[in-house]
Amino acid sequence: MSLAHSLPAPKLGQILLKHTSLSEEQLDEALRLQETEGGLLGDILIRRNMILPHEIMRALCIQLGIPFIEDLKPNDIDPKLVTHIPINYAKAKEVIPLSTEESTHGEILVVCVTDPFNESIIDDLQVLTRMPIKICVSTSMRIQDAINRVYERNSGNVVSEIQGEFEEAMDLEGPIDILEATEDDAPVIKFVNSLLFRAVKENASDIHIEPFEKEFVVRFRVDGVLYDVIRQPKRAHAAISSRIKVMGQLDIAEKRLPQDGRIKIKIAGKDIDIRLSTVPAAHGERLVMRILQQTGNIMTLDQLGFTIQSKDLIEGLISKKHGIILVTGPTGSGKSSTLAACLSKLNSPERNIMTVEDPVEYQIHGINQIQVNSKIELTFARVLRAFLRQNPDVIMVGEIRDKETATIAIEASLTGHLVLSTLHTNDAPGVSTRLIDMGVEPFLVASSLLGVAAQRLIRRVCPKCREPHEPTEFEKLELGMQKIPADATIFKAVGCASCSYSGYSGRTVTHELMMIDDQIRSLIVKKADAGLIKKAAVQAGMKTLREDAINKVLQGITTIEELMRATHAEA
Repeated sequence: MSLAHSLPAPKLGQILLKHTSLSEEQLDEALRLQETEGGLLGDILIRRNMILPHEIMRALCIQLGIPFIEDLKPNDIDPKLVTHIPINYAKAKEVIPLSTEESTHGEILVVCVTDPFNESIIDDLQVLTRMPIKICVSTSMRIQDAINRVYERNSGNVVSEIQGEFEEAMDLEGPIDILEATEDDAPVIKFVNSLLFRAVKENASDIHIEPFEKEFVVRFRVDGVLYDVIRQPKRAHAAISSRIKVMGQLDIAEKRLPQDGRIKIKIAGKDIDIRLSTVPAAHGERLVMRILQQTGNIMTLDQLGFTIQSKDLIEGLISKKHGIILVTGPTGSGKSSTLAACLSKLNSPERNIMTVEDPVEYQIHGINQIQVNSKIELTFARVLRAFLRQNPDVIMVGEIRDKETATIAIEASLTGHLVLSTLHTNDAPGVSTRLIDMGVEPFLVASSLLGVAAQRLIRRVCPKCREPHEPTEFEKLELGMQKIPADATIFKAVGCASCSYSGYSGRTVTHELMMIDDQIRSLIVKKADAGLIKKAAVQAGMKTLREDAINKVLQGITTIEELMRATHAEA
């Protein structure tokens, strides 16, 4: 107890005799031990259980004329008083502000400490609060308990204020341009803003914030590949998580259940739409933000990477008056971009085009787009039924997820409507099996289906640093050829500043397009497996996903390594 030992032993002993239950015999024994064994009187008294630590503190405070508080009451402390004192500092230095008092020189801040002789704490607090400091003393246990309780209450109040200010700003001004942040903004706000700006600048599609035991990691997904960006101490995670949840208008107090939100911001005048998802993990909330840049520029099918032959076939399909066309592939394979390209091609004043999506990723002028909302039971199936009473020519369904949606979509395609939608299957031939497994009758699938495009996204080799490459024997085996064609141009990825040393820049579509002919319809009605349907489609001229990717390698668009990474499952 360093604060108690600042007094000479005899003087301390006299104070303890007067203000505690210590007897003269006990004090004499402690003084004898001090003479023979050395050490501090306070330590000897505590070690021999003659007195409690807080009794020594109280005796010292009496001697110095400093108030000693036996019972700190956290509920009586105004949480606003701790606003300028970081919680880590408060816990390390064992200090908590209690109240303010009026004096002839203005307001004085009353703080409670465990060590009144530590002048550096007083100096720090005067700088942090810009107020004169008056001290009182309490025990370490009571101060730590008060810190935990008051800062917990303050966290809720501060976030509520931030949320209110943010909502007010959104109502009055629309999305905030994060580049307009000033030096006065809080460090957490500046950190989140810089994170969003960097993600957009590096063309990241997703931001992952993942908490672990001692740190949290920020990762960006660029061109389909995740990589680490920042590692920060775990203590900063809660504040950053709360800030992002406030921006997404989520419940910041709910940390036990998954939540979904949406953030709208501007970066250099450009509208950015962010889909936010949170899930509770072992060491805190894991946040993922999907970045959707509302550029208004929708790429055409050939810009996306479809071959001239496939582009012509798809444009022939979407010119039909009725039937269903499906685009399939895993999440993040560019299905929405392909559908947007098709809708943009179809968009004209003489057509009534309606879409139901979750969410609306591409906003197309002249097309009626509706976003589903599960909270009010505005589902794909419910919107589809309503569409059929709106006299549409073309209907786009963001995703077929269940039997009800699949049945309505197929029935709509059989009653004079062209329907475009997506489905999650590995390849084009697996679509019929998937729909039948959902509960759709095979004859309905065969009658309505016009064509299926399956696709993946593969990275383009960086044109600034790529180098010619002579394939090894193993790589030739991967390409399925013993001799490389003379007109082939094969590159390898190197890496430069322009591509962030990844060797790749941008992505393109690799695809397979299965046209539904009479033979394939017959197989669908017979519930044939995907293998038989694929064999028939290949015989009819379908190029598989892997074959298209190999062609892109030979054309110098991508690399053999990327081919193996992106299409290994299709080998």
